[in-house]
Amino acid sequence: MDASFDIGIIGGGPAGSTAASYLAKAGLSVALFESEVFPREHVGESLVPATTPVLLDIGVMGKVEAAGFPKKYGAAWTSAERRDIDHLGFKGLTHDFRAAEILFSERDQDGVDRDYTFHVDRAKFDQILLKHAQELGATVFQGVRVGKVDFSGDLPVISARLGGASVDIPVRMVVDASGRQTHLGTQLKVKVPDPVFNQYAVHTWFDGFDRKALAVDKTQADYIFIHFLPVVDTWVWQIPITDTITSIGVVSQKKRFKEFGGDREKFFWDTVASRPELLDALKNAEQVKPLKTEGDYSYGMTQIAGDNFVLIGDAARFVDPIFSSGVSVALNSARIASQDIIEAARAGDFSRARFSTYEAKLRRGVRNWYEFISIYYRLNILFTAFVQDERYRLDVLQMLQGDVYDTEEPKALAAMREIVRAVEDDPTHLWHGYLGELKAPSAKPGF
Repeated sequence: MDASFDIGIIGGGPAGSTAASYLAKAGLSVALFESEVFPREHVGESLVPATTPVLLDIGVMGKVEAAGFPKKYGAAWTSAERRDIDHLGFKGLTHDFRAAEILFSERDQDGVDRDYTFHVDRAKFDQILLKHAQELGATVFQGVRVGKVDFSGDLPVISARLGGASVDIPVRMVVDASGRQTHLGTQLKVKVPDPVFNQYAVHTWFDGFDRKALAVDKTQADYIFIHFLPVVDTWVWQIPITDTITSIGVVSQKKRFKEFGGDREKFFWDTVASRPELLDALKNAEQVKPLKTEGDYSYGMTQIAGDNFVLIGDAARFVDPIFSSGVSVALNSARIASQDIIEAARAGDFSRARFSTYEAKLRRGVRNWYEFISIYYRLNILFTAFVQDERYRLDVLQMLQGDVYDTEEPKALAAMREIVRAVEDDPTHLWHGYLGELKAPSAKPGF
C-alpha cells in the first residue's frame, strides 16, 4: 500500500496549521483535516513573545501584522487588597502588592525582533495561519471529521468522512493537533487528568469596557491584565481584541462552578462582584457575545510520540492558561516536532526514537510552565514579589515570554519552591494565610 500523503495532520488550529506550514515548506506532502469550517470562534486570544520566532520562520508574520491586531507590550496583575507584610528580604519592593507589571522588552529573547506581540481575535488569527499553510502547499480539508486511525498495518490509515462517505487515507506519519478533543490521546487511552488543576472558565466580549478601571498605571491599559479576586484560586482575564472590544473571562475551580448549579450568568456576575470596581466597569459596557464556558482544563498524556505519530499543542498537554501559554505551546510544539519529522522523512524512518528531541524539549518546557503556574496558585503573593525583585525579575520574565524550551529550569523556580515549602511548613508564617487550596506535587506535571 502506498501513502496518499507523507503527513496527515488532525486539526487545523494554530498547532496543526503551523506544523503544516513547516512540513510543506520542507517539501513534504501534507493533508490537514479540520472538522470545522473556518473562521470559527476560539478562546485564547493573547500571545506571548515566544510565538514571534515561529511566525517569522513560517513566513506568516507580515499577514499577522497586516491584520491590525492590538499590539501587546506587556502584562499586568492587580489584587483586590493591599498586602503590606514582611517581604523576606526581597529587594526593590514597593511594599504594595496590589499590582505588578512586566514589559516584554526588558529582556532580549532569541529570534524576537520586536518589543511586542499581539492580542488576537482567534477566528481571524487561526484562519490566517490555516490559509497560509494551504498557500505553502498543504492540502486542507475543512468540515471533515476524522474517525479512527489504524496503526495495525505498514502505514497509518486515517479514516475520514469526505462527501458523506468514509474514506481511508494511508499516510507515512500522523500528527495529532486536534486540541482539547485529544483525538489520538483518547483513542490510544494515554490521556490522564491533571492531579491538581480542575479549573473552569466562563467568558465573553464587552464593547466599551474601560480598560483603565483597574490599571494602576493608566498607560498600560492595553496590556493583558490578570485580576486576582478575593475568592480562593479565582481570577479574571482582561484582553483587548479591538480598539473597543475586550475579552473578559472568569476562571475558578470547577467545584465552585457546580455550586451555582451550572448557571453561568450567576456564576460570572456573582464572582465579578467580588471586585466592585470591575463589576462597575463591566456594567457600564455592552456585552456583545453570550457567555461561553470552557472545561476539561488541565490534562496530560502518558505518551506524546510513538511509531508513526506525535501529539502537539493542546492534543499533547493543556495547563491552566493564566500565563497565556496555549498558543505558544501550540506553535512551539509544532516547530520542534516538525524538525524531528523532517529528519525522520529524510531517513525514511518514523519510529518513536526519531522524536526523542521533541519529547524532551516539550516535557521540559511544559514542566517549567506547570510548576510556575502551580506556585502562582499556591501562593500568588510570592509571584507578585518575584516580579518586583531585581534578583528574579528577568527569570520570571523569561517564563512569561514563553522562553522555556531550550533552557534548563530558571533559578527563580527553585527559589520559589523553597519559599512555598517554608510557608507551608510554618503555620505562624506571615504568608501562611495567603496559601491557595491547590497544591501541586513539585515539578511533576501530569505526563
